Amino acid sequence: MIRFRKRLLFTLITLIITVLIGLGLVLGQLFKEYYRQAFDERLNKEVSLVATYFTDHQNLEKIDAEKLNHLSKTLDSRITVTRTDGRIIYDSGESHFITHKHNQEIINGLLSGKYKKADDFDIGEKRKVHYYWKELSHSDQMDGYVFVSTTLTEIKNAYKQIWWILTSSLSFALVFIMMLGLQITRRYTKPIEEAANVAMELANGNYLARVPEDQSKETGQLSNSINDLAKNLEEMVQVHDIQRDRLATLIENIGSGLLLIDSRGYIILINRAFKEIFHVRTTDYLYKLYYEVIDQDEVIKLIEDIFRTEQKVKKQLLLPLSIERRHFEIYGVPIISTNDVWKGILLVFHDITELKKLEQMRKDFVANVSHELKTPITSIKGFSETLIDGAMFDQKMMTAFLNIILKESDRLQTLIEDLLDLSKIEQPEFTLNYQKTNMVSLLREVIEMLKGKANKKNIEIEFKVPNEDMVVEIDNYRMKQVFINLITNAISYTQEGGKVCIAIASDDEKIFVMVQDTGVGIEKKEIPRIFERFYRVDKARSRESGGTGLGLAIVKHIVEAHRGHITVDSKVGEGTTFTIELNKTKPKN
Repeated sequence: MIRFRKRLLFTLITLIITVLIGLGLVLGQLFKEYYRQAFDERLNKEVSLVATYFTDHQNLEKIDAEKLNHLSKTLDSRITVTRTDGRIIYDSGESHFITHKHNQEIINGLLSGKYKKADDFDIGEKRKVHYYWKELSHSDQMDGYVFVSTTLTEIKNAYKQIWWILTSSLSFALVFIMMLGLQITRRYTKPIEEAANVAMELANGNYLARVPEDQSKETGQLSNSINDLAKNLEEMVQVHDIQRDRLATLIENIGSGLLLIDSRGYIILINRAFKEIFHVRTTDYLYKLYYEVIDQDEVIKLIEDIFRTEQKVKKQLLLPLSIERRHFEIYGVPIISTNDVWKGILLVFHDITELKKLEQMRKDFVANVSHELKTPITSIKGFSETLIDGAMFDQKMMTAFLNIILKESDRLQTLIEDLLDLSKIEQPEFTLNYQKTNMVSLLREVIEMLKGKANKKNIEIEFKVPNEDMVVEIDNYRMKQVFINLITNAISYTQEGGKVCIAIASDDEKIFVMVQDTGVGIEKKEIPRIFERFYRVDKARSRESGGTGLGLAIVKHIVEAHRGHITVDSKVGEGTTFTIELNKTKPKN
């Protein structure tokens, strides 16, 4: 803006100087012409005055030289009288540095036409002489000429004075106009400069910039308009930022993956959920063609269908992701503006893997419960019908059948109790009764309870007792239930003559309990499923032991309710080790 002010001021000054110089030249020429004309008229009158002196003289030879000399001095001019042929009769004397000879040559040149009447003759030292003449006649007969010559010094001095006056006047006018112009430019360019600076700040995103208020009517309207514009822009940007932040927050934190593709097939948006689901980076997807970066052919085909049909699509797909396969419900919609311009496609990826798992778990649960309930009920019903049909009269057979019915009834009762217990543990309102418990004593009690079952299979139970008691805050009853299940499983899946080892260790904050056996072991692919309801590694052995298939599911839920963690390490044919990690103190909610 300073450059604009300089250019404006330079242009104004240049214009003023040009106008003043032009005006000075015009005025100087006018004054020069006017003064020269007035000078010529005066000298012509003087020549006429000198010529009247000769009207009374019939003979030019009888001229009174004294009077002519007096007249020459009075007029401050050189008077020369010549005959018609140019011969000088009288000359008031040498003057103006022009000799008699030079004077004669000039007169002869003027009379012969060699010189023009308007010519000026240079006499040196930048001075010039001009000749004025008039014919002398008597009785209508021309006798000669009278010449009056004078220097143009007076005119030259007048010219100098005129130019000095013009120069002084115009210089003063120039200074005055420049000062006035400077004030005007400051008065009107300063608000424009401030408005331009604020406009630049607004263009750079600083919507808090404001123009100082101006009392002038013209520039005041400009500053008020700029300020109103800045205020409106600030409000619009604030609203836009709020809406953008809300939209960005919604897009980034929505649980489903979003993929936005423009009309040319380039990906222009992916949210955090999409990146987490498909394990990709933003730079790998943004501004690239969808069919170059998307690996799943089913998704590419779905996108192509939307491009082709311009219709909404809703489809469930099973997509491979790294080492797993996950279920997605994909909702694709074309983006078409109000004027029917194709903008692109929006894809929403809903991960329904857990829902599918829950649905499958429900189906498996119903099938397993039905199967587990059907077996004992069928046994009880069959043996009861056999007894009714007459077997009751055979004391030995009746006793055997009643023992089987009792055993199946116990198994059925155990199954129902485990189901009720698992259902209770899974309830949100389930709470633990925390109390300080000596973990060594608790394990001794459990080992003592199961020692008889181990002895039947000639299995050694080893308890590696630490040097000190370990007191933790746990639910005594529920944790005893955990270890009964784990040690019972270890005994059940260990061959006769095997060994079960229980060890306990701790650090500053946690306690670790390990239950290790030398049993059949678990295959690596089956380890993730052993905590599922009714899942059995060895179904025949599990049913022989009277297991319900719910024990490890109960164990996992109780440990997690204590904010603990359970891990499994197993090798087929060598044995299995369950490790439980618990906090020593009650976890804070």
